[in-house]
Amino acid sequence: MKYAFFPGCVAKGGAPELYDSAKIVMERLNIEVVELTRASCTGAGVLQEKDQKMGDILNIRTLAMAEEMGLTMLVICSTCQGVISQANHRVLKDSKYLDEINEVLRDEGLKYNGTTKVKHLLWAIIEDIGLEELKKTFVSELKGLELAPFYGCYMVRPSDALEFNQYPNRENSLELLIESTGATVTKYSGTTACCGFPILFINQENSLKMVSNHTGNAKDSGANAIVTPCPLCHLNLDGYQPKARRKNRKDKADMPIIHVPQLIGLAMGISKKELGLQKHIVSTKDVVKKIEEITL
Repeated sequence: MKYAFFPGCVAKGGAPELYDSAKIVMERLNIEVVELTRASCTGAGVLQEKDQKMGDILNIRTLAMAEEMGLTMLVICSTCQGVISQANHRVLKDSKYLDEINEVLRDEGLKYNGTTKVKHLLWAIIEDIGLEELKKTFVSELKGLELAPFYGCYMVRPSDALEFNQYPNRENSLELLIESTGATVTKYSGTTACCGFPILFINQENSLKMVSNHTGNAKDSGANAIVTPCPLCHLNLDGYQPKARRKNRKDKADMPIIHVPQLIGLAMGISKKELGLQKHIVSTKDVVKKIEEITL
């Protein structure tokens, strides 16, 4: 199975453990990738608020690169998934708009015809590989582990751009993955909420409240860790959790935030060092210890 791989900015910068763990997991699953090294940042929705067309040009440019290869684009960031999918959705609905963008891309020798599919690694595993095949790579079941899913904004809305009508399992894909490892899905209020990252630099007080609420509610509901397909959510929930919990809950930051490929890697028996679990702000030692106890 081969994809045009777009890791996004954060996985190559602020959360390099995501990139490393994704590469290891993809190799174990015989997923071949060609990295789109010339692709630009998606704009993360922030650029689009200022200049939607500029953001769309950048993302259609990336889609055109994948289209030249004749490959589905694989992403490991739910924000990238959402922003690129929305740009694609807009041009597919408006051929004149696509023509305007292609006119800009022509200087680079690119043209987009609207054929590229975009899939998060989570979706690719479920839809292209299958959970039963994935489970064959696991060394043991993670029974007894309680995991809280946290999708982030761009992985669940708008559903039409994300093709939920065509792929209904996308709506609960994270729960399906967690269950495939043998772990239990923790039900709590934050599953499809915003992490607070988009307002971090304009309203930090409310952003920190959101971080505190999500991590605290997951803890109160019995979770051992939160699992997210979004590195921006990870940056906020992990990196700002100590400050948020001290300020709003008056307790210590003790809710590990795990990337999707890290969870898969743990079920595969890949070492915590290879998965980069030691790089997190909130310690992952307790959840790793629990997994070690389960797998003994």
